[in-house]
Amino acid sequence: MSDNYYLKIGGAEVFGDQLIADLSSADAELKKKAEAVLNERLKETRVRVGTLLKIDNVSFLIGAGASMKAGGVGLASIPPELEKALHEKAQEAGNGQDPDWLLLFYETVSALSGQAFNHAERREALAGNLCQVPKIPINLEDYLSHLHMWRAGMEKFGVSTTFNIAESQTLTMSKADLDGMIKEINRSLTSLVDLPANGKDDSLKDDRRFIKKILTRPLNLRRANLFTLNYDTLIEKAADAEGAVLVDGFVGTLRRIFRPESYDLDFYFPAQTTEGRVHRFDRALHLYKLHGSITWHRCVADWENPYGLYATFYQETSEDDVLIFPTPLKYGQALGLPYSELFRRFGAAVAQPQSVLFTIGYGFGDEHVNSLIRQALAIPSFTLVVIDPAPASDFVNQLKQLGDERIWLVSGWQLGTFEQFVERLLPDLREEEITVKVMKTYKALAPATQHGEPGSENPDDD
Repeated sequence: MSDNYYLKIGGAEVFGDQLIADLSSADAELKKKAEAVLNERLKETRVRVGTLLKIDNVSFLIGAGASMKAGGVGLASIPPELEKALHEKAQEAGNGQDPDWLLLFYETVSALSGQAFNHAERREALAGNLCQVPKIPINLEDYLSHLHMWRAGMEKFGVSTTFNIAESQTLTMSKADLDGMIKEINRSLTSLVDLPANGKDDSLKDDRRFIKKILTRPLNLRRANLFTLNYDTLIEKAADAEGAVLVDGFVGTLRRIFRPESYDLDFYFPAQTTEGRVHRFDRALHLYKLHGSITWHRCVADWENPYGLYATFYQETSEDDVLIFPTPLKYGQALGLPYSELFRRFGAAVAQPQSVLFTIGYGFGDEHVNSLIRQALAIPSFTLVVIDPAPASDFVNQLKQLGDERIWLVSGWQLGTFEQFVERLLPDLREEEITVKVMKTYKALAPATQHGEPGSENPDDD
């Protein structure tokens, strides 16, 4: 059960080993009591999360883990979905033979993994259930790093080069085949993040619930910031379904162009009279796509579009997508426009006094992001809430050992996933106001042996 529920606020674990053990008890009565205690503590935690949502500066950092239920792919190994897409791209050529770039793909993954992968055997396996296909055990980012390193090494040589992969092991490749393989991998990866995937449309309800709850923050506070490292458009689709307006840095109607100053605008209802008070529009959020989007495209910069960037619908055949792919180049790309402007705003948001950052589905694998979070932790009033079902990064392990009261760790498969956090811990503040009043009344009237002295209140409930 410890893999299902874990919540640590500062140095205190909310549930404790005994409660977790009782939840797995064979004694039905003991298990029932443990479940009641669990639900009570989850309710109390939801109230505390609601208190964080009422802070003036609230930001969310959303990573790939938040898109898994919608069909997103992980990059810890080479996803079978990506591999299958490469075979489909190869078959589109229609000449009956596998292109050289596909053969090179299997040569390179075999050399780097130390295992033999045959393209014909893999094609046959990929035609079945992808869940049963053994994954190629290479981190996709590490693999792409090798490809770009090899490509950089070929720049001053001829059309073909031989590399020493390991002792007595060499690999010969041409620039054309390597360029073609990198291009097709990028194309296939882009198509895989057009979410939700087929048959996964129901997952959008979690994103809709997320948007709906965030919009219940009081109108006298700043707009909540949604920072995402994902290329997909799940947030945009959910906001459309909920009738919410996303300020995403683009302005226009048919051809929306990047104008970051639009983040400084806001929305209000007009006054009823010339001297009446205006009312703030209650359904707006700020969205920052830190690594780009499948809906972003390049064009020639001019005085009307100084960044040379516009947004439209996702176009599968487009070759001018503006994305930071998981390669060693991403750190340098993050320093260029428009990414530098978006990261500047991310750093400014978390560095504001009285700020809270919720990270959901982010594995802390991007050092250019971690450095900004690390700087924010130097601010005494900053609060960090990490939501991850199975955190494995050294960064989170260090946070776990600190016992800092400003750091929350929410993990386990019943709490730490995007959908479970939204359902069980992220409150609807309008409903939570009623819950807080009920809890205070209940605790005030409860027997002293159960909740302490009658009439006492928990300061965390305020």
